[in-house]
Amino acid sequence: MSANDPLLDVRGLSVRYPSARGGAFAVDDVSLAVERGETLALIGPSGCGKSTFARAILRLVDAQAGHVLLSAEPGSAPVDLLQLRGSALRAARRAIGIVFQDPFASLNPRLRVGAALDEARRVHRGAREVGELLECVGLGRATLDRFPHELSGGQRQRVALARALAPAPQLLVCDEILSALDVSIQAQILELLLRLRRESQLALLFVAHDMAVVQLIADRVAVMKGGRLLELGTRDEVFERQAPAGNAIE
Repeated sequence: MSANDPLLDVRGLSVRYPSARGGAFAVDDVSLAVERGETLALIGPSGCGKSTFARAILRLVDAQAGHVLLSAEPGSAPVDLLQLRGSALRAARRAIGIVFQDPFASLNPRLRVGAALDEARRVHRGAREVGELLECVGLGRATLDRFPHELSGGQRQRVALARALAPAPQLLVCDEILSALDVSIQAQILELLLRLRRESQLALLFVAHDMAVVQLIADRVAVMKGGRLLELGTRDEVFERQAPAGNAIE
């Protein structure tokens, strides 16, 4: 393998959900790669399979076919996340963090912020210190003793980001993380992501349907519809060919 190999190389990924008729594909033979340090936006209408694709990468849903090849170190032989089990899978997952759409649902309501971040540190050996994580996402130490319901939506999403960043991942999967926030808070979180990328060369898989946000953050864009990948190219190439309705893919 060369140092130019992608950080993540997904090949022929398929996810089928069971049904009385034998199941339907939520993700149907999708292949794409995420380069080191880039932002790849995955866009498409609601129900197109983009969130299922993102979760299947981390084995949060089961894939029926395909390969998810991770090259954590430049030049290293890739490992297939779909074939790993136990401690090997946990070790590989350190390279990929994920942040979900609803920060309130993704945080344990019974844990104070400090305990939630400390829990993430215990799971990932050698993770960042809690204070460093809070500073990284623009929160003060006073946040440590607060419960999720005591925080604003933007603060909760920053906590969720801090938790995902605990093991110092190389790829951050952002699953519609702005859609539940006010426009002003969206801008703050977007600026935070851009800063994190500048400072740490963090790669982003940015799942979204808001075209205006994608235009601001993406290097390349992948378009999904009906579980299949329709288009993949640079941001300018894709947007020149797309005719967006308003600010969103419909």
